[in-house]
Amino acid sequence: MATQGATRLDDVRGRREERREGDVTIIREPGRTIIRDDDRAIIRRDETERFRDLGWQGRTERHGDENVTVFERPDGSRIITVTDEDGRLIRRTRRMRDGDEIVMIDNTRRDRPDMRFSDEVVVLPPPPLPIPRERYIVDAEQADERLIYETITAPPIAAIPRRYTLDEVRYSPDLRARMRSVDIDTVTFETGSWEVTPNQAQRLSVIAASISQALQRAPNEVFLVEGHTDAVGSDVDNLSLSDRRAQSVAEILTRDFQVPPENLTTQGYGEQYLKVQTQEAARENRRVTLRRITPLLAGQNQPQ
Repeated sequence: MATQGATRLDDVRGRREERREGDVTIIREPGRTIIRDDDRAIIRRDETERFRDLGWQGRTERHGDENVTVFERPDGSRIITVTDEDGRLIRRTRRMRDGDEIVMIDNTRRDRPDMRFSDEVVVLPPPPLPIPRERYIVDAEQADERLIYETITAPPIAAIPRRYTLDEVRYSPDLRARMRSVDIDTVTFETGSWEVTPNQAQRLSVIAASISQALQRAPNEVFLVEGHTDAVGSDVDNLSLSDRRAQSVAEILTRDFQVPPENLTTQGYGEQYLKVQTQEAARENRRVTLRRITPLLAGQNQPQ
């Protein structure tokens, strides 16, 4: 994976730049921006970079304060990604050859365009769990394609009060908890690395087949690939590592298994969601998770 010249964590660390903007700390590094707001921190990346890293040739035009990037698919359709000046995704659409346009992700801040990311954290009551926990968070290593498909196409386990933006979904664990997920424990990472070895990449075939089957049913589904680390290291390093791990897996799903890149989005969470509760190095915690988020983006209580 090409991440603007950074291939190792040391490369990333050496190229970080930090500044204060009011009471917010901004840390820029190759391909990423980390933002600290009060006691929270999140990481962002330019949503067009994953397409470019995959070799897609797009053209970008400036429209006011927005960048509009158009990628043409072999079938003649176009993927149009609108980002702000910092690369934050605002909207992603798919325009078909006949001119029909489908909004896949609308991340427009409707009420407060200048809101801070901490204002986008949605707090909801914990949903009741109507199914056994092992079917709510499914371990890929123990699951067959049927169970993985069932998990990533299942309806929300609790009502979705309204439509949410992508950033609200990314930053709100209470929202994401309404969707079942697959813990891709067939792929883990070396300490300080986001590289997926070839033998582990092949293990993503079952995940890819399940996603492809889901897209045959509903071509505009959106899946969030979530990256994680263990508890060793700084929170800034871990956010960066986890985000790059999520992108590595998303790129393999597209490059090796033809999952359309526009149906995927990624987010790193560092050490926030440990699978094994330990402060020590643990390979089980260096992993990615997959969940469908279309119902959250669309305000749907049933699958499409």
